[in-house]
Amino acid sequence: MKISYVYILKCSDYTYYTGVTSNLNKRLFEHKSGAHIDSYTYKRRPVELKFYAEFTDINLAIETEKQIKKWSRAKKEALINNEFDKLPNLAKKNFK
Repeated sequence: MKISYVYILKCSDYTYYTGVTSNLNKRLFEHKSGAHIDSYTYKRRPVELKFYAEFTDINLAIETEKQIKKWSRAKKEALINNEFDKLPNLAKKNFK
């Protein structure tokens, strides 16, 4: 069974990068070494792995990555900090 990973990196400019890969160690090395000059993280190094989750279904991993990319910074930080109880409230929009 092949494992896929969804991961969140914290960049040197304090932004978050979310990605999906089938080889987490290799992909982290690529981010940290600047292997891909056109990547989001290239000019934002060093990067630090803050979160990852394993998936046995690549389609679910890709769907999850796309979902997390749309999240606010606060919601990503709640996920990173294992504050799962905060996620539903952070998903609600503030209407005034």
